[in-house]
Amino acid sequence: MPFPQARANPVLEQQHRAADERLEIVIIGAGLGGLCAAIALLLSGHSVTILESAAALADVGAGIQCLPNSVRILKALGLEPHLAAHLTTPRCCNMLSWKGERLASLPFKAYADAIGGGSEFWDFHRAELHGALVARLLELGVAIRTGCRVKDVVCFDGDLAGQQAGLGLDQSVAEAVLESGERVRADIVVGADGINSRCREILLGRPDPPVLTGDLAYRLLLKTEKMLEDDELRDLVLDPQVNYWLGPDMHAVNYILRGGKWFNMVLLVPDDLPPNVTISPGSIPEMQAPFRDWDPRIPKLLALCESVHKWRLCIRPTLEPAWSHASAAFTLLGDAVHATLPYLASGAGMSFEDACVLGLCLGRLNKSKGKRAKARALRVYEACRKARTEAVVARGNQQQFLYHVADGPQRAERDALFAAWNAVEERRARGEEVDPAAEGLVQGSDPFPWRMGGVGDWLLTYDCWESVEKEWESDVKREQVAEQQQDEADRAKL
Repeated sequence: MPFPQARANPVLEQQHRAADERLEIVIIGAGLGGLCAAIALLLSGHSVTILESAAALADVGAGIQCLPNSVRILKALGLEPHLAAHLTTPRCCNMLSWKGERLASLPFKAYADAIGGGSEFWDFHRAELHGALVARLLELGVAIRTGCRVKDVVCFDGDLAGQQAGLGLDQSVAEAVLESGERVRADIVVGADGINSRCREILLGRPDPPVLTGDLAYRLLLKTEKMLEDDELRDLVLDPQVNYWLGPDMHAVNYILRGGKWFNMVLLVPDDLPPNVTISPGSIPEMQAPFRDWDPRIPKLLALCESVHKWRLCIRPTLEPAWSHASAAFTLLGDAVHATLPYLASGAGMSFEDACVLGLCLGRLNKSKGKRAKARALRVYEACRKARTEAVVARGNQQQFLYHVADGPQRAERDALFAAWNAVEERRARGEEVDPAAEGLVQGSDPFPWRMGGVGDWLLTYDCWESVEKEWESDVKREQVAEQQQDEADRAKL
């Protein structure tokens, strides 16, 4: 199977519209997804207001991996100049047993080059990625309103309430109602308020807490100075790679950040937090204990830790019946809709894709086109995103199992699949044509998710522009068919 090719997309230029043709858009939440959506919507020529509940934007979080599908979007949105000084480009990703045996490896540059289209694998400190998004927004002339906690979103369309609000029959608006009492009106309100989304519950009209996964994460940042003094740890700094250690019921991940100054490490272990607690200070001895017999490098690394927090891991199954309100004036994106386990390194990436697709869809509209046009844009947005994000959440859940199998028959089966797909990858690297199916391998069965035998064939090559074009055309055709059928039904009644 040849590598699917990704299309290179030029840096988007900002569209210019007359003031009365710009949609007024309010984005609730200034996380990665909300900021990326603001950039995409500003580039599409509309007006954007960002409401963030926090009093100030904080330097929080740890490492984040950006796969080629995410990187191509960041480049198209004009973020590369803001990110260049902060990114790291690891040489490869290794899957290791909990004792340190290499199970498989993926050469990042070779894979990115084979996919094409400006693909790369980038790693960041989350705060620096967030800062780059803010810098790009400031460059485009938009600031973020902090200290604005939204308690409700009220939608008005061509009904009596809408008419009382001064709307025509084919118009709709929404108002973000702040705890201060202020009401911020928009043609579309976008809820991008993360996994603990208030906007999701407003749209559903009922409580809807995130779903527990049984795992939590210890997230820690280590200074690399002492690592460079240790013969066993030095290469982890000097030869940047992403490493996954896979063990019974838990795994560990690490990679370099900030030009080699910091070592990002995440330990994924069974959840022992009490009910209703999502983040808690962690005990270093408690964190170290389960890993004492692992690859000797792991205990050494954990001995360098000075403080740590626990983060409960939850997911969000997709939103039913729809991502948007019937008024076409309120929609959601990112973790508010489809939060996933971090085991596919695709949570932020799905938010970036949502943002880009929403920008492309709304970029086809002028304000004067009214509710019907907004409804089409939001239908296409969801059609582009729903099945894909469901698949990402499902594969993240599958990786939880694959990374945490116990020693014994299930691990032997998994490791045999690693070995079989390793052989396929080696032959492809030599330029051979390989048909895995002829060798009894099922597409998608590679435990190494980003390889072409896993989900790399559809995850890493996704094209927002192509998806919007295809779904937009399909929506137009469906509407034409429905209108034709209605005309025929009306004539039959005569």
